[in-house]
Amino acid sequence: MKLLEGKVAIITGAARGIGKSIALAYAAEGCDIAFTDIVINETAEATAKEIAAYGVRIEAYQSDASNFEETQKVVEKIVTDFGRIDILVNNAGITKDSALKRMTEEQWDAVIAINLKSVFNFTKAVQATMWKQGSGSVINMSSVVGVSGNANQCNYSASKAGIIGFTKSAAKEMGTRNIRHNAIAPGFIITEMTGVLPDEVKKAWEAKIPLKRGGTPKDVANAAVFLGSDLSAYITGQVLNVCGGLDM
Repeated sequence: MKLLEGKVAIITGAARGIGKSIALAYAAEGCDIAFTDIVINETAEATAKEIAAYGVRIEAYQSDASNFEETQKVVEKIVTDFGRIDILVNNAGITKDSALKRMTEEQWDAVIAINLKSVFNFTKAVQATMWKQGSGSVINMSSVVGVSGNANQCNYSASKAGIIGFTKSAAKEMGTRNIRHNAIAPGFIITEMTGVLPDEVKKAWEAKIPLKRGGTPKDVANAAVFLGSDLSAYITGQVLNVCGGLDM
């Protein structure tokens, strides 16, 4: 039997990158997928087709994860369409990097809203359903910079550190209903976002990593499969670093 057979997952920001990789890995393990993104365009539609090839149910939903009311409505629609929610992966996120002395209020507010408020929005929206079920796994995408900080990323680091505090607090609140909350803290992962960095910057990152390579979205997806499955049934309130030993 596949690890996620019979489960339904919501994955935010899953049209591409790490979110897409998680959605494909979940589908390969038999999970039905509801994914959201800020727009459902050709890229999102192509992702949906890739997921559908695994023979699972897939629906894509347009949703601004930073908007509380939109999130409530889209989750209500997903519950109506799928009947249950077993896994929530809070993956939606952006960067607006800048030195603190030059960082604007807009850069700060946008990153906090999309990276951190979205975790509150979706977790709040699925809570009632998971509470009634008496089960659920919420996986929040943090970062090693949320654990150790990083120059020129005060907004991003603060949002990812906030996710860790939120995860641990929610785990303590909802453990009595068998609703688990864990965070994944990726390190230097090769995605579209990092792929545009100059080679010298990539090499400098890789030199700091004990495994001497950047991670892949699949590396993160494998951790998400573990935390979404019953293999991690006795794990909650934890931060799993997927960073090749960058932060240890």
